[in-house]
Amino acid sequence: MLSSALEALSTAPIAPAAASESEVFVFPVSFAQQRLWFLEQLDPDSGQYNMATAVHLQGPIHLKLLQQSLETLVERHESLRTRFAIVGDDLMQVVHPQGQVPLTVVDGAAMGEAIQSQAWLVEEAQRPFNLAQAPLLRVTLLQLTSSEQILLLVMHHIISDGWSLQILVRELATVYEAITTEQIPALPELPIQYADFATWQRDWLAQGERERQLQYWQQQLQGLSPLQLATDFLRPAIASGKGARQTWALSPTLTHGLKQLSQQAQVTLYMTLLAAWQTLLYLYTSQEDIAVGSPIANRNQAETQGVIGCFVNTLVLRTQMPENLTFQQLLEQVRTTVLEAYEHQDLPFETLVEALQPERDLSHNPLVQVWFALNHAPVEALEIQGLTWRSISLARSTTQFDLSLEVVEQDQALQATLEYSPDLFQAETITRLCHHFQVLLAGVIANPDMAIVNLPLLTAAEQQVLVDWNQTQLDFPQHHCIHELFEQQAAQAPEAIAIVDECQQLTYRELNQQANQLAHTLQQRGVSPEVIVGLCLKRSVHLLVGILGILKAGGTYLPLDPAYPRDRLEFMIQDSQLSLLLTQQDLLEILPPSTAQILCLDSRSANAHGEADSPFSVPYSLLPAPHSPAPTPSCLAYIIYTSGSTGRAKGVMIEHRSLVNAYFAWETAYHLQSEVRCHLQMASFSFDVFTGDWVRALCSGGKLVLCPRDALIDPPRLYGLIQHHQIDAAEFVPAVLRPLAQYVHEHQQRLDNFKLLVCGSDTWTWQDYQQIRQLCAPTTRLINSFGVTEATIDSSYFEAQTIDSTNANLPIGRPFANTQLYILDCQRQPVPIGVPGELYIGGAGLARGYWRRPELTAERFFPNSFPHLSLCPRLYKTGDLARLQPNGTLEFWGRADDQVKLRGYRIELGEIETVLSRHPSVQAAIATVYIEQGHKRLVAYIVPQPPAEDCDRWLQDHLPSLQQHLKAQLPDYMVPSGFMALARLPLTPNGKVDRRSLPAPRHLPSTSQSEATV
Repeated sequence: MLSSALEALSTAPIAPAAASESEVFVFPVSFAQQRLWFLEQLDPDSGQYNMATAVHLQGPIHLKLLQQSLETLVERHESLRTRFAIVGDDLMQVVHPQGQVPLTVVDGAAMGEAIQSQAWLVEEAQRPFNLAQAPLLRVTLLQLTSSEQILLLVMHHIISDGWSLQILVRELATVYEAITTEQIPALPELPIQYADFATWQRDWLAQGERERQLQYWQQQLQGLSPLQLATDFLRPAIASGKGARQTWALSPTLTHGLKQLSQQAQVTLYMTLLAAWQTLLYLYTSQEDIAVGSPIANRNQAETQGVIGCFVNTLVLRTQMPENLTFQQLLEQVRTTVLEAYEHQDLPFETLVEALQPERDLSHNPLVQVWFALNHAPVEALEIQGLTWRSISLARSTTQFDLSLEVVEQDQALQATLEYSPDLFQAETITRLCHHFQVLLAGVIANPDMAIVNLPLLTAAEQQVLVDWNQTQLDFPQHHCIHELFEQQAAQAPEAIAIVDECQQLTYRELNQQANQLAHTLQQRGVSPEVIVGLCLKRSVHLLVGILGILKAGGTYLPLDPAYPRDRLEFMIQDSQLSLLLTQQDLLEILPPSTAQILCLDSRSANAHGEADSPFSVPYSLLPAPHSPAPTPSCLAYIIYTSGSTGRAKGVMIEHRSLVNAYFAWETAYHLQSEVRCHLQMASFSFDVFTGDWVRALCSGGKLVLCPRDALIDPPRLYGLIQHHQIDAAEFVPAVLRPLAQYVHEHQQRLDNFKLLVCGSDTWTWQDYQQIRQLCAPTTRLINSFGVTEATIDSSYFEAQTIDSTNANLPIGRPFANTQLYILDCQRQPVPIGVPGELYIGGAGLARGYWRRPELTAERFFPNSFPHLSLCPRLYKTGDLARLQPNGTLEFWGRADDQVKLRGYRIELGEIETVLSRHPSVQAAIATVYIEQGHKRLVAYIVPQPPAEDCDRWLQDHLPSLQQHLKAQLPDYMVPSGFMALARLPLTPNGKVDRRSLPAPRHLPSTSQSEATV
């Protein structure tokens, strides 16, 4: 049974070390002392490794007898008269034959509120020691009244541990009682001192036990990854050691339930609480590999039981937590892990760290960042000659870990204290975590056979907050199609300028008339609702004539970017099964052969059959707006192809109703008709942001200025364009906005004409935001937007009012009207506020699905679990990670899969890998994003086929072929800028490719203006 297994864990007895006859005794330090001394040298003024306890004394106290009692303990324990010094090249502990600890008495009458708040006690407890001077014990008596005192005992961790503090208090009370009654203290003789243990430890490990235990730990911790806890603040480069804590009591009912569960499962209470704590960390991080540090007294030998010293050791308790694991099964696994760890507890943690050589990072502890301990209640009140001794809780202002949970076992209830780093977490976050832990504990008691992934965390109040946050309902004209909103503006202001390109401009009347002409021609050629019409044009007014003409005819437009590789255009044309393609004369040669009809918008001649090849050959007067067959709001407006994980791009189908909803959501948030007039259009027309640009401009009566593509990488030209047209609204990507802002700043110019500046499609940093804020007028609205093609362009937005220095990037804000955003776990259940999860989108903007991909549509679009909040019966699985902050804003957290955003484009890394793997000289390939000096680069790692003896030489020989292969099948933005050949790809213990272990590229080309910046 468990008790017998625990009792079996013992080692050989410790013999006293040979004593020196000199004035002082010099001994080796233990491994723990060696590490603590080193850490103290890094930050000697922190007091982070002070151990303190406080005792409330009620009744008269004899100060001289208390001083005498202290001197007795100093004589009894060598640790209390030990200092540390470098002797030769080694750190040694120097034990003095005699020592004295002064008793400092402080009059608390003048301390006022500081005494009540414990502020003085905490400050005094953290006052640093000088390790070169003995004693490393400090005793202070705070005199509150003539009959009430607080005794503060502080030792440095290098000579003590938690067990030692209890020895100190217990023996001090025993000696004081004996002296006051003129008796000899009833303390057993100490067979050894701590220096004996330190000497024995080094000798014992040198005899082969080190290798045996180390082999276990190396195998147990192989491939251990750091715990990725979501923090409220950016992690400092060097941990400050500052700490804060929150304490709460578990109810007697909960305590009884935990003890009963432990008994039924044949585990200790410690194991049950550890399993629950690891479950909470799993639910908070979604990491299936959870390691927690935990102290062990390391006093297996009877000789060590009464010795003051730093015996405590740290065990790294690692648990694998697949989502189908039940809590009952987890308990069995934790039981095995703990018992095995106890069998190998003698290997010092410091030795383990030295052997494993984890990546050293001064921002956190090696191997473990989270701690758990179960302790017994402190010594109960003692009555000694009319003086009552009662231990009191003493707050700490330091911590060594990100999170440290200590549970104290009492008779009727458990008391828990969560110590945390305020450099990382807000107090409100820790309060929520404490509540979640209690909800979780109740859940495991009620359902120990439930899968851990299904265990509850959210309180009822939190569930209601998530409901209220998604109340975004807004009425909008659901009976309209998107082009009808444009027609309303054309009727209201027909002579207003609608669109401008480098060569010409069109009024609303002209644009509407030309679109009507084209629509009639298209209807004559068979275009009707749901008929797909391709659009392959250069950036000119013809783009909007083509789009509006297709929509008016009832058709669905499909953007085909002339800059795309011929193979990609061919796939899109064939996959979409389009029967008609609008283009222009000088693009005919780049189009792949197809059966689709070709109609050139710039042609004015008859074709070989004598038919009018121009869509504008019929006079305006004969062409009213087409009416039959009229599209309905449920008809498709457009299809846009996005990157696909299997190497096959996928077409996203967007209906008129969704696009109309998007416009009214923008109007509600941005006040387009009343505040902005001239919109700059920069996005590629194969990108859904292009659709957002023209809809916002032309459906609100504004002017749309098409920006030449080469101006995007030419800041002086782009700024000139903005000034010339007095642009007051635009949506940028950070990679374009950043060099523009730099140019404007360096030339002492301004961007005051902007009334609305939106940045989207990639993360926008606060640093970049601050620069733009300084260049714009105070009234300029700066918006960070977020969206996906499958939810009609934009889903959320954030308008910054003040700079938030606690995070690197701006949040993505709140949902637009008629949009619902859910942060869900792998079971599609809501995660708590502040905890990352996968972002799902619901609402009126959802796409119909993927063109001719019903299986993929079923994988990404799910029945809505929250139908009472949405206009749409489905949810879209974005693959993005996000979390809801306490202030109600959404924070983007990265990708859940291998899809990334670069230069505004969403890229499936799997598509790049698939194309690379088709190269005859490539055995395997991995694509990833590498960040160097703030710049994002696409990098490909390749395993040659057949294997190469010299991977670098192989890459030099094959690089041109690889690049040509990629450029023939992928857009430029998907072609990696860096390549590296490897003999093999690194793998995780479970056989998956370990992306984190990929080496840094040896060389990347210099950054161009078109490269992305974080």
